[in-house]
Amino acid sequence: MRILLLTHAFNSLTQRLGAELQQRGHEISIEFDIADSVAEEAVALFKPDLLIAPYLRRAIPESIWRQHVCLVVHPGIVGDRGPSALDWALQDGEANWGVTVLQAEAEMDAGPVWATVEFPLRTAKKSSIYRSEVTQAAVAAVLAAVGQFLAGAAPTPLADWRDASGRLRPLMKQSDRAVDWQRDDSATVLRKINAADGFPGVADALFGVPCHIYDAWAETRITAPQAMPGDVIARRETAILRRTCDGAVWIGHAKREGSFKLPVAVAFAGEVAKLPEAPLDGWWRADHTTWQDIAWEEDGTVGFLSFEFYNGAMSTAQCRRLRQALAWAKTRPVRVIVLQGGADFWSNGIHLNVIEAASLGDGSPADESWENINAMDDLALELIETAGQITVAALAGNAGAGGCFLARAADLLWARDGVMLNPHYKNMGNLYGSEYWTYLLPQRVGERGALEIMRNRQPLTARGAVDIGFADACLAGEPAAFRVDVARRAMELADSPDLEQTLAAKRDRRAADEAAKPLAAYRDEELAHMRRNFYGFDPSYHVARHHFVRKSPASWTPRHLARHRDLGWMVGT
Repeated sequence: MRILLLTHAFNSLTQRLGAELQQRGHEISIEFDIADSVAEEAVALFKPDLLIAPYLRRAIPESIWRQHVCLVVHPGIVGDRGPSALDWALQDGEANWGVTVLQAEAEMDAGPVWATVEFPLRTAKKSSIYRSEVTQAAVAAVLAAVGQFLAGAAPTPLADWRDASGRLRPLMKQSDRAVDWQRDDSATVLRKINAADGFPGVADALFGVPCHIYDAWAETRITAPQAMPGDVIARRETAILRRTCDGAVWIGHAKREGSFKLPVAVAFAGEVAKLPEAPLDGWWRADHTTWQDIAWEEDGTVGFLSFEFYNGAMSTAQCRRLRQALAWAKTRPVRVIVLQGGADFWSNGIHLNVIEAASLGDGSPADESWENINAMDDLALELIETAGQITVAALAGNAGAGGCFLARAADLLWARDGVMLNPHYKNMGNLYGSEYWTYLLPQRVGERGALEIMRNRQPLTARGAVDIGFADACLAGEPAAFRVDVARRAMELADSPDLEQTLAAKRDRRAADEAAKPLAAYRDEELAHMRRNFYGFDPSYHVARHHFVRKSPASWTPRHLARHRDLGWMVGT
């Protein structure tokens, strides 16, 4: 079928659904929901057999849903209605939740049901639940609904659904989310911040300044009983520790009024610098009762290096710290090093928000961009030049731009089934990219394949990445099973009787590549392009970054997504 995806943004769910539907032979085009007239024009151009709305912030125009079957993906159980479905479920501590595919009608979320899939609701950030359980359930529900539509079946009216346990709930307001630092215990504080994570955050104040807070983590080791609830009592790297009535929580990110989301240590740099530090002892995993963004664990001759960076963004300082951790890990008596990244993102490359923050003071976003990309390159080089161990990039979460090529700098790239990869840069203002991609990518997919990936700017599923040679394996989709699978495979590599021969061959290959063209030459060529992006006459990168960081509404749908707006495609139809 021809299926039009009408969406507020090209988020991870929209990417995954588009890829899954294309793999099943459907013809997909995408239109951002900018205005009724734009959506109507997209329908007239593409003439879809079916319209699917994976992520909307307003109703589909009546002029469309009365003429076409429109499937709406709602992140709630059957009967749940309202724009804050997942927020209420998390804040109320629901044990189970789900995704329902409804047909659009006059009343939002009240149309007949095509399919629904439920799942246990773990205690986690809303953004994490959305990217994992919600996305997985949405894919299953949409594919089931599409199958029924193809078979000529009809949806079930909501009133006839036997187990419709959901209810109509209003838009969650900041008054519903407010943290009472004097009375709320740590578990309640975490639920409230988790339920608002990503968007819109919890309206609060830090150091007496109004802001929205995000990215909370439990702390049970440091309680500071002498402090009053609500007091900020310590700092660690980019986060601060705040007292609750029964303990403390770490807060990683904040957004000051009129600004954008930043690590707290950047948003409140002067205030945070005056706080006492609560450092950890080296890179070893302390335990799971405190916040730790970089952690090392060992199991025999296999080492696991985790790095949990919010939204996968890696600032200059974070890149340098991770490089230090990797260099230290290479001195450990392990034969395989597994770089695990974070649960939701492995890496998305340079930290655009921190770069944009340079424009708020006396700094230079161009200079910060340059520092950041060089720190990313240094990290990638440290990984490429690992001679004494086999390195594995184990992607439990999504990766994009430079993060994809940092992962490809490892000897092996294993991705969890369901992970989405965006191994390209041009969407950010025609950015050229670095991280040695001109060395790493062609040797995996060929020169022509590399050109197509960079030019087409399309996301890859884990399976699709294996099919074209970008990734080495697509492993179990369930996160716990993925971790077990990674550990087992890594142990098999470490115990292989041929390991020393494999390492010797790896060193020989690197030496031959270096003799043919030094890594420094690849880097110099890439950075020459990047210098023009950062300092040249064309401001496209700076404009694109500004709009991305500040969440400017989309004005049009990029042509590589809106196939129905490509004149060649229209002529072909």
